[in-house]
Amino acid sequence: MDIQIKRVYDPVSQNDGARILVDGIWPRGIKKKDLYLDLWLKGAAPSTSLRKWFSHKEEKWDKFKRLYFAELEGKAEVLDKLTAIAKHNKKLTLLYSARNRQYNQAAALKEFLENEFEIFEK
Repeated sequence: MDIQIKRVYDPVSQNDGARILVDGIWPRGIKKKDLYLDLWLKGAAPSTSLRKWFSHKEEKWDKFKRLYFAELEGKAEVLDKLTAIAKHNKKLTLLYSARNRQYNQAAALKEFLENEFEIFEK
């Protein structure tokens, strides 16, 4: 299983596989009809309080991941949905809208999935 992350503003590629938006809030400036995606999985997003606290700051990255991973461990339905989609696709693209391409919830979610679930290992 190949997982990649991509900003919603980046062009769609044939290599994207299943495209899943993992933001809790719809991306600014994009109409729903204009964003090609297979699923908007709001439940995969960090809690509002965690998202606001983190604010995509590099110095908060490690603590953010610990707190976000703890939240994810309590979201069996979300993880089951991602696992089911992964079993039917060779590639999975986690979409996010943050400007920061390195420190965002999609990058953390990718790391969590690769570390916790055999199906997502590189």
